Amino acid sequence: MSKDLLQPPISVIMPAYCEENFVGRQINAVRESLESNKIEHEIIVVDDGSEDHTAEEALSTGVRLLRHPENKGYGAALKTGILAAENDLIVIIDADGTYPADVIPELVEMLGTADMVVGARTGENVHDPWLRQPPKWFLRKLATWISGQSIPDLNSGLRAFRRECVMQYFPVLPNRFSFTSTVTLAYMADEYKVIYHPINYYPRVGSSKIVPWHFMDFLILIIRMSMMFNPLKVFMPLALLSGGLGVLKAIYDMIALFFRSPSQGWELLLQPVLSTSAVLLLFVGLQLMMIGMVADGVVRRIAQHNRPSVPTHGSWEIESEINLQIEEQDLIEQ
Repeated sequence: MSKDLLQPPISVIMPAYCEENFVGRQINAVRESLESNKIEHEIIVVDDGSEDHTAEEALSTGVRLLRHPENKGYGAALKTGILAAENDLIVIIDADGTYPADVIPELVEMLGTADMVVGARTGENVHDPWLRQPPKWFLRKLATWISGQSIPDLNSGLRAFRRECVMQYFPVLPNRFSFTSTVTLAYMADEYKVIYHPINYYPRVGSSKIVPWHFMDFLILIIRMSMMFNPLKVFMPLALLSGGLGVLKAIYDMIALFFRSPSQGWELLLQPVLSTSAVLLLFVGLQLMMIGMVADGVVRRIAQHNRPSVPTHGSWEIESEINLQIEEQDLIEQ
């Protein structure tokens, strides 16, 4: 059987908000890439309350258009498109021309042995404004530390996944720009296989929808996701910081006692040693540690009764490799 016949159809979701200058060219680029690789597909453009001619430009290309009467957010547009998709394999891509459409067939092919394939913006031609690089680096490092896995690109807008799997997380996926960051951490927390494929990232056409204060939204999101899946990653560092400061302050108080006390005998035992600040820091550290342990126990208990209902494709790959090795060994023995 040929590879073309084995390739299932896909649905490409393209959220768009005031992208009249490039949405048509991006649609044509996606269509050309998929048709040249003989991949059956549908393209869904979700107009998220645009105030320009984005909807008209999209309709002129003959795609399926969904419209929000008002701007609800990037995540809300993706949810609308995913719910309306006719195929199980989903690819999302922005309408501003920053992501290369020609790599979509590669992402879809790699999805055969993964649960999500992310186009990581680490290719040879990556145009990323320098003002965004420090906060993105910090958020990526924080997410890597919380998840315990390497994350080359936390919030890439070009990725492929399965509709059934991602819909499990709709109740916790936000309606704004943090949709992609949340789904990445959620997949990793539930041990789904997420792989990254290097891609280029081109200068966008028009003005960016990301504003500086979105950094705080992303930061709060990562901490919230940690509280949902791995609360000890938040509470233990705070507990150690508070407890460590308390210990240092207690040592300082004990040393200071010898210098301020007129006598060096048994009378020292009757002198107040620890200051109020040292006691408070020690108790706060203990309380944070206990709260983190209780939260971690609750999260693990809930996880035991609410495991993801969709099996991972990563384990299927391992099983297929084991079966292949067994078959090869049988042939050698014969």
